[in-house]
Amino acid sequence: MGEEVQAEQPITLSKKAKTKLEKQAEHIERIQRTGIACIIGIIIGVASFYLSAYAAKDIGLLAFMLMLAGVVIQRHIFVLIRMTNKKLGAKDWFYQGFMTFAFWFMSWTILMSSTQL
Repeated sequence: MGEEVQAEQPITLSKKAKTKLEKQAEHIERIQRTGIACIIGIIIGVASFYLSAYAAKDIGLLAFMLMLAGVVIQRHIFVLIRMTNKKLGAKDWFYQGFMTFAFWFMSWTILMSSTQL
């Protein structure tokens, strides 16, 4: 009983420390992905507005489907401009989809409310 029990310390795996240039490159890539999502959202919002202006019926469901198609198109755009050097997780795609939805909704709503005045 004279033996001292040493406390076990958890083994930590050291991650490769990123250099400043690597961090900047990742940051620029995230900004580009967000910019693409915003631009696609605005384009789809304007397209939804013009579709609703020429349609006799309410096209809310069609406009929403256009927005979902915009989210899918983003993946193909990322492949074309070679931004998929790492796999995007579910959280990343949720963020991309939300940004597209938010800008689609804002641009479509602003355009629709400006014609009602």
